Order: sequence, then C-alpha cells, then structure tokens
Amino acid sequence: MRPSGRKTDQMRQVSFERNISKHAEGSCLVKFGDTHVLCTASLEEKTPPWLRNSGKGWVTAEYGMLPRATGERMKREAAAGKQGGRTQEIQRLIGRSLRAVIDLEALGERQITVDCDVIQADGGTRTAAITGGWIALHDCLKWMESRNMIKLDRVLKDHVAAISCGIFAGQPVIDLDYLEDSAAETDANFVMTGAGGIVEVQGTAEGKPFSREELLSLLDLAANGTQELVALQKQAIG
Repeated sequence: MRPSGRKTDQMRQVSFERNISKHAEGSCLVKFGDTHVLCTASLEEKTPPWLRNSGKGWVTAEYGMLPRATGERMKREAAAGKQGGRTQEIQRLIGRSLRAVIDLEALGERQITVDCDVIQADGGTRTAAITGGWIALHDCLKWMESRNMIKLDRVLKDHVAAISCGIFAGQPVIDLDYLEDSAAETDANFVMTGAGGIVEVQGTAEGKPFSREELLSLLDLAANGTQELVALQKQAIG
C-alpha cells in the first residue's frame, strides 16, 4: 500500500491555472498534489551573445525553491551567493526539455526564459516544473502570435510533459510524493513528448540495482502518465 493510498499507476491530482502573473507573457501555477510550482515565461528581443546573427532564438529556464517550500526553512541561494548543483542540474533539464519541442529558427532571434519557482514541495518538483513550464511557454508564444511576431504552429512542434516513477516497497509506482521518494529503492524521471518520444530519462538505484524488466515497467508507467498529462495540458489551453 502506498502511503497516500493511491494505486501503483495512479498519479496525484494535477491542475493548471493559467495567467497567474499580471506581467509575464505566459504563466501557469501547476499543482501535482501538494507540489506547487509557479511557472512564468518572459520574452526578450535578443539572444545570448553566442547566438547573435545566427537566425536562431533560444529557450532557457531558471529554477528555485522558496525558503519555506519544505518542512524547514532553507536559505535563499541568492543569500549564499551561488546556486547549488541540484538547482543548476534541474534548470538545465527544464531548458533541454522545452527546447526539444521548439523550432528555434522559427522563433527568430529572441529568447524566452521560463522561471520555475517552487512554492511548496512534496516530491516531483522538476517534473511539475517541466509540465507547467510548457503551458507558460505555450501562452508566451500565443501572446507573440497575437502580435504577428510568429506562427505558433511553426514554432511549437509538440507537447512535452514529465513524470517521476520508481520502485517503492518492491513495486513500480508512478508520481512519487516525498514519503515515497525519500524511501524509494529506485527513483527515475521521464520526459516525453505528446507523440510519445523520449526526451530524457534520469534513473538511480538507491542501494539495490534495478533490472531491465523493472526499467521497462517504469517506462510503461511513464508513457501512460505523460499521455495523461498531455491530455490535461490540451484541456487547460482549450
């Protein structure tokens, strides 16, 4: 039995609230159960210096956790003067995931930054950030299309969503919350497109190695879960 009482293939309740920010070109508050992440997409009419005059744009991401996103207050990384390795790794993952479904040439020489700020954490913050970040990015691109800056269907090639899966108490389960994540024998994150393509897989055994069969069972769970998330994204954007 999972601590939450969920079935092995049952995700937490997922919701998307769009237009949560007055100023951002695109924004979404995403909730995976008790994990809540505010995603905002901001447009700049310039590219990073290394892309200047290339004819290509760029999509990047930044990630952070508010001090009381967890059970005990954490120091802000800004106060420490540098980002931690975990933060850097997660924001690079978010950026790679979103760029996987963007035509950077069709975007033009512009940059979109997707900021993902964890308001409340209960496991799966990176997967929630990717899934909600796609909606914020979509709405930013829609804002651009309404101003005749781009054609949305040329720039945005597909949906992208992410979900965690793992081996908990000897069973493959989907969408781990903190209690499961902290005690899992195997912890993995899967990023997949609406067409079912795999963007990235992160998997780690905590002690006992996992088998090929267990990996495939986690992949099957993730494929079904990401398709469910894509369906919710489509419903959210109407």
